[in-house]
Amino acid sequence: MRLSVRSGVCLAAVTCFLAALPVASRAESVTGAGSSFAAPIYEAWGAAAKAETGVTVNYQSVGSSAGQNQILAGTVDFGASDAPMDAAKLETGKLFQFPTVMGGIVPVVNIPGIKADALVLSGEVVAGIYAGDITAWNDPKIAALNPGVKLPDAAIASVHRADGSGTTFVFTSYLADSSASWKQNQGASTSINWPGGLGARGNDGVAATVRNTEGAIGYVEYAYASRNHLTTVRLRNRAGTDVAAGLSSFSEAAASADWKNASHFAVSLLGTPGKNAWPIVSATYVLVPLPARNPERDAAVQKFFAWDFKNGDSIASKLDYVPLPGAVKDSILSAWKSGK
Repeated sequence: MRLSVRSGVCLAAVTCFLAALPVASRAESVTGAGSSFAAPIYEAWGAAAKAETGVTVNYQSVGSSAGQNQILAGTVDFGASDAPMDAAKLETGKLFQFPTVMGGIVPVVNIPGIKADALVLSGEVVAGIYAGDITAWNDPKIAALNPGVKLPDAAIASVHRADGSGTTFVFTSYLADSSASWKQNQGASTSINWPGGLGARGNDGVAATVRNTEGAIGYVEYAYASRNHLTTVRLRNRAGTDVAAGLSSFSEAAASADWKNASHFAVSLLGTPGKNAWPIVSATYVLVPLPARNPERDAAVQKFFAWDFKNGDSIASKLDYVPLPGAVKDSILSAWKSGK
């Protein structure tokens, strides 16, 4: 499937889509599971949408790999994954895939004396740290990116996800894109054989480990870094700019994405060429059965996400996610409703 986005399409289609959905005679409950990256927005949307839609969403933050496995097994009504499922697996599993929001993955550190966004790193240096080639914070390669910054002679403790994770897929894809050595030796996946370091489960586990480990570096979804007051870094992007993480740099990356040619809506947002674009941005995806396994529950899931697309942008922005373009939302709902 190829996405066709027409300029000037408004969200009136969403209202029509909502009106066309079956009206439930009682409150409905649906279950979802997967991405911890997306957990904050699905929980917030669920709380906000319940009164108007009558749909209660029970979401389990168990990681993207588990989310894919559970929707394939039919144990949840929707799966959630930051790593898009490949076309062959979607076909075999009879699943429809679509993005919901976009966000940034950010390196976070715990270095005494270093404040938020005071340290500059590059993709190649971060890859060297996780590969075990750069082991101290005053390494010459880090010092070269940070003239005038007093770097401690302290050991680096790298922290990674211990569970199968779409966040790891995005982060290791960035490392593979930045370092030929990493691409050849470690590669990119939801779960890899890490050369070393500390493992933690979920974005919240990585955040807690970094916060409690002096000298640590980890990677988390931006909202977790913001809510936990973790020390973020600046990254040198493809344009050579040392850019800070935030909605403006995420949005600049999203604006450069090739939505028109994204197969199964799986758009790449890594290393986009914008001058101030954050280099590690990803959409997060939902997977639902198509055709529906249970028409009533599928209708409730459709109702929930249609409400989110129509009403949820301000909630997403408050949680540091980037909403989808309106035309992309319309294309998703149209394809879902038509069964294509």
